[in-house]
Amino acid sequence: MLKITKQGAKKLAVIVHDLAMTALAILFVFAVRFEGAQFDERMRDLPSFLPFFVAYAGVVYWFFQLYRSKWRFASLPDLSNIVRAVSILALTLLVVDYVLVAPNLYGYFYFGKIAIVLYWLVQAALLGGPRLAYRYFKYSRSKHHAAREATLPALLLGRSADVEIVIRAMEAGTMGKMRPDGILSPRRDDLGQSIRGVPVLGLLSQIEQIATDASERGEPFRRIVAAPSALLPEAEPDKWLARTRKLAIPISRLDTLGEGMRGSELAPLEIEDLLVRPSVKIDRERLEGFLKGKRVIVTGGGGSIGSEICLRCAAFGAAELLVVESSEPALFHVTEALAAQDLPMRVTGALADVRDEGRIGPLFKAFAPDIVIHAAALKHVPYLEADWGEGIKTNIFGSVTVTEAAIAAGAGIFVMISTDKAIEPVSMLGATKRFAEMYAQARDAEFAAGNRGMRLVAVRFGNVLGSVGSVVPKFKAQIERGGPVTVTSPDMIRYFMTIREACDLVLSAASHAPEHDLADDRAAVYVLKMGQPLKIIDLAERMIRLAGYEPGTDIEIAVTGVRPGERLNEILFAKDEPMAETGLDGVMAAKPIFAGRERMLAWLEELERAVAAHDRRGAEAVLDEAIPDFRLRQPATPTDAPAQLSSPAAAASQR
Repeated sequence: MLKITKQGAKKLAVIVHDLAMTALAILFVFAVRFEGAQFDERMRDLPSFLPFFVAYAGVVYWFFQLYRSKWRFASLPDLSNIVRAVSILALTLLVVDYVLVAPNLYGYFYFGKIAIVLYWLVQAALLGGPRLAYRYFKYSRSKHHAAREATLPALLLGRSADVEIVIRAMEAGTMGKMRPDGILSPRRDDLGQSIRGVPVLGLLSQIEQIATDASERGEPFRRIVAAPSALLPEAEPDKWLARTRKLAIPISRLDTLGEGMRGSELAPLEIEDLLVRPSVKIDRERLEGFLKGKRVIVTGGGGSIGSEICLRCAAFGAAELLVVESSEPALFHVTEALAAQDLPMRVTGALADVRDEGRIGPLFKAFAPDIVIHAAALKHVPYLEADWGEGIKTNIFGSVTVTEAAIAAGAGIFVMISTDKAIEPVSMLGATKRFAEMYAQARDAEFAAGNRGMRLVAVRFGNVLGSVGSVVPKFKAQIERGGPVTVTSPDMIRYFMTIREACDLVLSAASHAPEHDLADDRAAVYVLKMGQPLKIIDLAERMIRLAGYEPGTDIEIAVTGVRPGERLNEILFAKDEPMAETGLDGVMAAKPIFAGRERMLAWLEELERAVAAHDRRGAEAVLDEAIPDFRLRQPATPTDAPAQLSSPAAAASQR
């Protein structure tokens, strides 16, 4: 016996409804347009015409996708499809009536132009009306339920388009117990208006006064929710945020606007949300097409970059994810975060070190990934300058292990997360990452020569706001302690982007690689465009002001001196790397020079001997030969300011 699912039964009910409405529309038009003998003639011939027309209408409705959307989400695109489908049906009646029926069968028009126009109106109403009525019913019921449960009046910040989405979510009850009680906009054009019945009370600059007035009326706001448009530079978030200090009202931001993630989509507003330029617009359809249904491995999946990549893979429809991580607490944290998303993706966690070839190889082969993203690395410049051997073991030998395991497991694409410090490297971090890039490029070139489909690419980017050990959490902790905020040099300049933007662009670059796998169109390195550079000392001053203090008066800034392996200005593109546009916003491609695999293997053997013998000079000699730019490095020159950090452990990297 054929078993119909609940979803199948609902779709069948919609089909039956639409076909019945089609027959009803014809009957209604005849009853209104004709009478007497004319009506009787048409009703007599109706059984020979109506079944064929209803069946034809069903095909038209299917073609225009009337059965793919849910009625509770009926919208203008759905109504547009209905209008187009009904127009095709009306045009068909016109052709049949005037070309086939009138001159060949009856000698008169079966419908006539007036009846066909009337049919068009009635049919559109009978198909669209019930859909809109059902949506309004569901909306009213959810709004009533949410209003009954809501106990936290919220003040919404942002432009009308953004704020409407927040209000819809609150009405649906997906943002906890919050209810929208007022709106503040960055635009004067919105003043005096209301959005879904919620009034625009004023401008963002008036937030303190409006919130105070509400409190004095005995109707205080309990939450402030900032939409993305309230955090743009033109909205002057520094100023309105400073005016909320005295209010003591929790402030949240909309986290993943319109991405289909579940739940409330709210996150606490952090200082780093206000520090960068507007993010690059991501082609979400492209990423869904790239990841949907794929099996993905992410090494270093418990780190700040790796964990966000895992979350983005879940958001864009990956079928199965293997998180490889050497830290048990980090692995637990990321797998719990993925489980909380409640998405239809199977997640497996594996405790494994990328240096362990005997563990990584069988693990990858058993999982059989489509995509491998290698984010595991040691990345802090001061540590790697001191413990250079560990950097080589993880960043070079670990990367080689993961690369070969991905190849042996039959992955379609291997993506190595690299760094802008690999460009003309002056540190062990940069040199080890550049060497790992070169190995992946050598293997990619072999696949190109053999006309095989696998791609091996590296993606470079710079400093990521909020990543573990980066400058922003370091400055935040120093500000919370009352200072001083330590800056290595007043001339230090860095590029910044958010973790989410960096990870989305990494996946965008990865999606580009399989499309360009011909030898003459093959980019093995992608570089993320990082926007405008920012002086670290300016960043420190702005963070102090955002925290409600004055630099130099409330909190001091101490210059500690440039550390070994650091440079004042980061480089996004090397001199000898030909650059090319990818057609992707925010992503460039590079075709760097690299050695063949045979030469790479010889260097790896020399590095292995040097590490085993604790011979730093020998290891650096190999890196000097492999990476000519590395031998041109100059030792860091401290500034005249006294150093206040005596060891790498005391100074977190500014990456």
